[in-house]
Amino acid sequence: MNALPTILLEQKNHRNAPQLLVKFHYNNSLIKLIRKIPSATWSRTLRSWYVKYSEENVALVLKTFKNITSVDASKLSKKKLFKRNLTEDQKKLLNTFFLYLRGKRFSESTIQTYIFFVADFVNFNTNTPLEKLTNRNVELFIEKVFIERNYSISSQRQFISALKVFTVFYPHTQINDLQLERPKKSRKLPSILSQEEVLEIIRCTQNIKHRAILALLYSCGLRIGELINLELKDFHIQRKQLVVKNGKGRKDRYISLADSFLPLLSTYYYAYKPKTFFVEGQKGGKYSSESVRQFLRRSCAKARIRKTVTPHTLRHSYATHLLENGVDIRYIQSLLGHAKPETTMIYTHIRRKDLMEIQNPLDIAIQKLNKVDKDNGNVLLSRDI
Repeated sequence: MNALPTILLEQKNHRNAPQLLVKFHYNNSLIKLIRKIPSATWSRTLRSWYVKYSEENVALVLKTFKNITSVDASKLSKKKLFKRNLTEDQKKLLNTFFLYLRGKRFSESTIQTYIFFVADFVNFNTNTPLEKLTNRNVELFIEKVFIERNYSISSQRQFISALKVFTVFYPHTQINDLQLERPKKSRKLPSILSQEEVLEIIRCTQNIKHRAILALLYSCGLRIGELINLELKDFHIQRKQLVVKNGKGRKDRYISLADSFLPLLSTYYYAYKPKTFFVEGQKGGKYSSESVRQFLRRSCAKARIRKTVTPHTLRHSYATHLLENGVDIRYIQSLLGHAKPETTMIYTHIRRKDLMEIQNPLDIAIQKLNKVDKDNGNVLLSRDI
């Protein structure tokens, strides 16, 4: 028992939800055990395994490693598990809200997010009738729950959006949705790969199926969900086009297929013979997005790329490279399926060519000094100026 590393349990918000982190030094025996836990996932950014944070999963992890190695759960003791205790009437109301969201044709991921946040909000105020809830109850929920769980600004914006829809569905509260303000969204510049790095990642991906996935993600700028839902009938080979159906915002769009991708597509198709979807699991059906992330991480490691790369990084890189090649921003907006031009404009801040054309003021100062004082030769920073 002492020969195996100790397991450390922590709680952290990841992918807009509280997660239970299971940390330990690399050990094959412990990795085999953690993989037996349903939904256990490795995160490269967290450098840890994680599962959804719940009392049941904490108990499951403790049971899995019981009598195997020691488990340090001391960091969980300070954080009380947020367990819902909804009444039957509250459950019925949330079920009706779920059907309401479906009727409004919200996406499944949006429905899950909205139900999750509203259920937590209702549970937090379980001793207060819904009809008496005010904006102050919303503020207290954010102060007590969101801050404690370390939720991101993006999650808080989603909660406010969910609550605005809920007040329309259930207008009997005293919450004034006009006064509900979303915090300003963080505008972080996306991580971008060079064209050489993209090609190196694809080159280091030996599996034909995996290589076809990465090549298509980059060459068409697809979202991971769009790739997973692609069907064979969406490929129009003679026209060298791909139709993306029901993309984000339920929009369809056409994208040109790269000439260099077509031979790879043919090789992949005849090797794997998918039946319905462009890429399918071993037992048929849709492929797993997490599987894509896992083999992408392996390919990046082989390509010796140390920066964090996700499937969406390939989409960002596709857009940036189009802009650098002189493609109009309006066409890029159409190719990416962006509803607003402001979303596409972020790539104007990171295109390399324009930045490289801007001369640094330090270089200008040294050039001026060299012109004035020609007798002393060129001034260099590596010696006295």
